[in-house]
Amino acid sequence: MTDWRQTAQRTVAEAKGRRGEWLAAQYLRLKGWSILAQRQKTPRGEVDLVARRGNLVAFVEVKWRAKAQDLDFAIDARRLARVAAAAEILAAKFVHEGDDMQIDVLLLAPGQLPRHIANAWQP
Repeated sequence: MTDWRQTAQRTVAEAKGRRGEWLAAQYLRLKGWSILAQRQKTPRGEVDLVARRGNLVAFVEVKWRAKAQDLDFAIDARRLARVAAAAEILAAKFVHEGDDMQIDVLLLAPGQLPRHIANAWQP
């Protein structure tokens, strides 16, 4: 495949990912969460959303797939470990004394209700 095609495919995938993150943020807001940050990059990985509800801070990995059946394979332990490593760095910025934190996953596909997996990572 030529370089321009790969670049175009990456651009389309990036746009779909950003749309999924936007939808995930809206869903979490409807569920009472405040969105503290989006697309937080660290040397150890990236966190798609940082959300707070009460004294709980969630570092959220968002996965968007074109087909609902592909969501079952969208996340794995290696990917969650990278999110957890990034969350560990970001905790100093977002988690305050007395707060709890967790790693969540939000799975999205067209025509499906979002699937929120709370506390998906427990080392």
